[in-house]
Amino acid sequence: MLNDFEAHINKNFPELLSSTFLLTCSGGLDSIVLAHLCHKCKMNFAIAHCNFGLRGEASDGDEIFVNQLAKQLNKQFFVTYFDTFGYMAKNRISLQLAARELRYDWFREILKENGIDFLVTAHHADDNLETFLINLSRGTGIDGLIGIPSKTADIRRPLLSFSRAQILEFAENNSIGWREDVSNEDVKYLRNKIRLEIIPKLKELHPNFLTNFKNTLEYLSETNEISRHRLFYVKQQLFVEENGMISISIDSLKKLVPLSAYLYGLFSPYGFKEVGQIEELLERMSGKYLESKTHKLLKDRECLLLMEIANTSVEKEIYTIPDGVMNVKEPLDINFTVVDYRNDNTQNLIFVDKAALKFPLTLRKWKNGDYFHPIGMKGKKKLAKFFKDEKINSFSKEEQWLLCSDDSIVWVVGKRADSRYKVTEDTKVIVRIEVKNI
Repeated sequence: MLNDFEAHINKNFPELLSSTFLLTCSGGLDSIVLAHLCHKCKMNFAIAHCNFGLRGEASDGDEIFVNQLAKQLNKQFFVTYFDTFGYMAKNRISLQLAARELRYDWFREILKENGIDFLVTAHHADDNLETFLINLSRGTGIDGLIGIPSKTADIRRPLLSFSRAQILEFAENNSIGWREDVSNEDVKYLRNKIRLEIIPKLKELHPNFLTNFKNTLEYLSETNEISRHRLFYVKQQLFVEENGMISISIDSLKKLVPLSAYLYGLFSPYGFKEVGQIEELLERMSGKYLESKTHKLLKDRECLLLMEIANTSVEKEIYTIPDGVMNVKEPLDINFTVVDYRNDNTQNLIFVDKAALKFPLTLRKWKNGDYFHPIGMKGKKKLAKFFKDEKINSFSKEEQWLLCSDDSIVWVVGKRADSRYKVTEDTKVIVRIEVKNI
């Protein structure tokens, strides 16, 4: 196996020969063998181990074992400890997902803090088969059937071409010891049930089942690449980006065949994986929307609007502008200038009577019940009605800033000024207000 592994690295992972990487090591068979293989190939790496504290003394024994291996191989050793159950309760997720999030967040901290190029894990061909069957059982698109990627931006998995049987044979032939995790025998976990009960039956069906499966993954990956290029072309044609959001013609979407496959391919990268919900949205009334963890998808007349959800947790609700301030940079770039002339207002530029203003002025987002007196109209108008008449979509409404005086609207910024603050023949001091880059 060593010769095959070295040839595999030279052909497919040459970057690991000329860089430093972090090898994740649980103490189990796969990661211990990978550490020995990389060491025999004279590769430059450090070892990281997570002690989740889930198995008491056994967890501590794993840590000691991996630490001894790092000393034996003369490699830098990183270790950390997690309150896994506390993280599960706080985030309301499963044990497996909690452990995954905790360890990968920590691994990437090590990469960043130590200038290490890649993270290397010991996933192998049998792991790939397990993942395929798990995704198949839950329902997935082709992206869920192509298995674990051998490379991502910062992760490398050089054992994916090798079976667990090959790894075990190498360990036994080279007298390499490892730690057994008894929880791997518990079939209450789906992955263990597949590994221990289903995969052995599949291998009984054909002696070359795993090899045939690896070939199938290659074919699926090639098909997925063709699909990816097609989706890229369609997105270029249909996704029109403007002012921080993407507009997609519903009529153009409906012409795609098969529609459900296209909807999944186009919108799943943004967190929308329930195709039925997207199909329903196409037929619903304007203003209805779907929301993923990262994006909103809004039905707006004849279009779908796609927009990233802003991180409002750190955004102030109200920004104060004292008298005498000439420029503000947050949340908008606005200049205030006292002038002795008046021109017509534009979307980005208005002239107001300073005597009508009450300082400090404020910048805030709009809220239900807001109204103003639009210049050019008699009386007041609710802002919600103004947005509707101007055909301003829900996303844009959420991002709309108002310049206010004593909470009365002076300017719907970038759209319309309020007549109560306009310059008249009696105005003595004129303030020119201009917003940039809106």
